[in-house]
Amino acid sequence: MILITKARRYQTGRLNLRTICLLACLFWPFASFAESVPKGLIGDWSLILSTNEPAWLKVEIKDGEPVVHMRVHVQSAGPHKIIEFKNNRLTFPVKIKREGKDGPKVTTNTVTVGLKNGKLDGIIVNESLEKPYDRITFTGKKFPSMPDRPDLSKVRFGHPVSLFNGKDLTGWRLYDSKKKNGWRAEGGMLVNDTPKTDFGSTGSYGNLQTEAVFDDFWLHIEFLIEGNRNSGVYLRGMYEAQVVDRDSRMQGLQGVGSIFGRIAPSIQAGKQPGEWQTYDLTLVDRHVTVVLNGVKVVDNQPVEGPTGGAVHTDPTVPGPIHLQGDHTSVKYKNIYLAPVVR
Repeated sequence: MILITKARRYQTGRLNLRTICLLACLFWPFASFAESVPKGLIGDWSLILSTNEPAWLKVEIKDGEPVVHMRVHVQSAGPHKIIEFKNNRLTFPVKIKREGKDGPKVTTNTVTVGLKNGKLDGIIVNESLEKPYDRITFTGKKFPSMPDRPDLSKVRFGHPVSLFNGKDLTGWRLYDSKKKNGWRAEGGMLVNDTPKTDFGSTGSYGNLQTEAVFDDFWLHIEFLIEGNRNSGVYLRGMYEAQVVDRDSRMQGLQGVGSIFGRIAPSIQAGKQPGEWQTYDLTLVDRHVTVVLNGVKVVDNQPVEGPTGGAVHTDPTVPGPIHLQGDHTSVKYKNIYLAPVVR
């Protein structure tokens, strides 16, 4: 019995040793892979595509492995599976959604990106597409580090100005002039009419935005959304405050009170379909505060990157107030903005 016990212990020891060796072999490539990713590539990037489409890239090391996120306008940001790392360049697939002749179409494209002479250098390839989408080259501008959480009690705001006169669309324009314009002024309201009832991220009707652009600010805006409808208010054209009703199928990170896909509201403070609701939105130093119907649901939280549908992706430049009109019908009124005074 003693001999058997020793044999078992010996076998167990050998098994453990083999297991350790196997695990080391499995994980060693990932460790070296992560270590070989150029440090200059790690971070958030505002991309400049040859097609002028808004796009964003993030490369990070997570749990010892490189992780890449990328979004071109509206599609999912990933994370995307890295399929190759060669000559200091990452290669991975990205799905991109665009309007086509027969409606919206999602394609899978191959992205290769790295640094060239210290600058971001990449290409998006899909040989099955027509020009200019078959080979899209891009460069990028790296995000600065996230600023510290601002002390809002010390922030000075200027006098609030009205962004909508209640009579016409003076000061506003379609983001994409090729889209149908469903927007009009009626009874002091900014009304968007579209027959579209699904929440798809593309459509024939256009989004509306201010002609003026803004840096940091406080924004007040009121909205009325019916059941099974969806819109959004983009701060500086980058960060979407979700517009749905309390009972929408979209909740949490996608519900009313959220910064869409980035920050969930701490409490459900939305109202029923067809009731007027109020947003008070503060954006200072890439930190956002959301007050929904008088309830603070996001408290001075950092926004790590642009949300889906952003019309630009550079946090260092001013941007418009951008209203989503390509989803469904919606009404807005009483739109006021007070800029931060530096």
